[in-house]
Amino acid sequence: ELKQELTRTLSTDNPRLPQTIVRYSFTEQAYKIVDDMDQTAIHLTLNGFLIHKDSDEGRRQSIRSSTESDKASDEKEETPVEDSAQTTEEAEVKEEEPTEDAEGEGEGEGEGEEEAEAEAEAEGEETAEAADAAEEEEPPAPKESEKKVANQFNFIERGTATLINALREKGNQTDPAPFVVYSANVNQWDIYDAYVEELKRKEKEKEKEKAKPQAVKKEDKKLGRKLSYVDAQHIDALSNVAKAAKIAERMVNLNTFDDIAQDFKYFEDASDEFRGQKGTLLPLWKFQYEKTKKLAVTAISWNPKYKDLFAVGYGSYDFMKQSHGMLLLYTLKNPSFPEYAFSSESGIMSVDFNSHHPHLLAAGFYDGNVAIYNLKRPASQPSYKSGAKSGKHTEPVWQVKWQKDDMENNANFFSVSSDGRIVSWTLVKNELVHVDVIKLSAGTTMEGPEGLQLQMLGCGTSFDFHKKIDYLFLVGTEEGKIYKCSKNYSSQFLDVFEAHHMAVDSVSWSPYHLKAFISCSSDWTVKIWDHTIKTPMFVYDLGTAVADVAWAPYSSTVFAAVTIDGMAYVFDLYINKLEPLCTQLVVTKKKNKTTHIQFNPAYPVVVVGDEQGLIVCLKLSPNLRKKPK
Repeated sequence: ELKQELTRTLSTDNPRLPQTIVRYSFTEQAYKIVDDMDQTAIHLTLNGFLIHKDSDEGRRQSIRSSTESDKASDEKEETPVEDSAQTTEEAEVKEEEPTEDAEGEGEGEGEGEEEAEAEAEAEGEETAEAADAAEEEEPPAPKESEKKVANQFNFIERGTATLINALREKGNQTDPAPFVVYSANVNQWDIYDAYVEELKRKEKEKEKEKAKPQAVKKEDKKLGRKLSYVDAQHIDALSNVAKAAKIAERMVNLNTFDDIAQDFKYFEDASDEFRGQKGTLLPLWKFQYEKTKKLAVTAISWNPKYKDLFAVGYGSYDFMKQSHGMLLLYTLKNPSFPEYAFSSESGIMSVDFNSHHPHLLAAGFYDGNVAIYNLKRPASQPSYKSGAKSGKHTEPVWQVKWQKDDMENNANFFSVSSDGRIVSWTLVKNELVHVDVIKLSAGTTMEGPEGLQLQMLGCGTSFDFHKKIDYLFLVGTEEGKIYKCSKNYSSQFLDVFEAHHMAVDSVSWSPYHLKAFISCSSDWTVKIWDHTIKTPMFVYDLGTAVADVAWAPYSSTVFAAVTIDGMAYVFDLYINKLEPLCTQLVVTKKKNKTTHIQFNPAYPVVVVGDEQGLIVCLKLSPNLRKKPK
């Protein structure tokens, strides 16, 4: 309570003034509330005893003071008379003392005048010469009183009135805007000619666009740098102010969410000291977009260059409720609105940023297509997209992963789908070229009509490439098996792990340990494996289906998982090999499931997505981000 701040505003208005005083206005023939009430409140009044110099009393006092000054000059020349001195003293005292009643004032003035006359007579009797001199001096006496020193208590003499500034007028005369009367006749063949010209122009533009990328490639080899083309014609008015508007929007958002930004940067949960080894997740920003409220978060990927930027794919995991999809890019600097937004006809199931070219973003769709979005030239449609002719998958693409550029410096990525194919896509001369790397066979055959032996294909749901060994990768399937594969062998697997009893939702190599990988499944378990051993090293039962699992970038022993009941778990094997350090409810609404979790590569935060299209950013408390020795 002591720290609470109470703001009180002082104003010049009197609060006790009646607000509803009404007077009759004759001009409007109605009663009107009086607005301009006198706001002054008088706290102290004193009756002064200053006398106006032009009043009768003031004149008398001025005459008296002038006569006294004359006497004083005479006394210096001659010996003073005691009686006269006493009388003058009495007169002075009576002048100084303010009289209480008007009658007393009158008497005092009478006496003073009589005494003054008596003194003058006494002086006249003493010396005739002095009397003559006094007579000569008497006529100019009033003049002297006019020249007397100005009364310092007479405030009217002071320059108190302020100057009133003279009014000035300023005006400009402008020329009227020029106008021209224009008229023309239009007939049908003119219109037809105009359409034909427009079609020719569009065809020329298309030809130019087709020719441009090849020209770029040639110059690429010579200069070793990329050249971008800008069409100056199609820049609209908004794009000129877009950058300024974006900066202003970010500033407004920083002011709005200032307390969250302060928590993100500086808040360290002090209560961790009293929790032993346990920790907590502090909710920070929430990212939500109006058009994605009914879509689920299907993929999250952080940008490798801009640590505050992340891409989110939206779609639906429900086979019966498939609709459109969206790809949004958010930054932590602006939680209220996405930086980029792309919509697609089919739901987006997976996204991944290219680590060498951070502006390239690969996406996999529910209809089996894959696409590449170029953020340097954002358009409503992806820059490159597969099609039915160019080897698209026949089932949803559950995961896409970029690989290092090939020998000819062409960007390439891999995709995994339920149709059992793992496909490598390479960007060659402005189009996507596909190569089937491996086909997952379930190892069982089914007897078809007329005794045909049909081979069953395994349904890939997730995969991950080894961080150091380029050719090695893992594939998780719907049956619960994990295959260890190599890019060099297209027909056989290096190893098969009987990992789970249900679909493998996520599989991921450890970023620090070359042999270890982690997997999670809908059979409620998270397992940590050594790829040289067929049995898991750690098994954690989380009590409900596990949607996603992710390794922490700052420690080899920390990982996090989310379950479909809205809980987030953070484990640290270095501290506790049996139980999670943090178990926290992330999603508040009922019937809402968490779908994905990702660690930020630089900051101590995680982002969690759910089925309602909401993304929550959470900060890890100090106990959850201890670095091992």
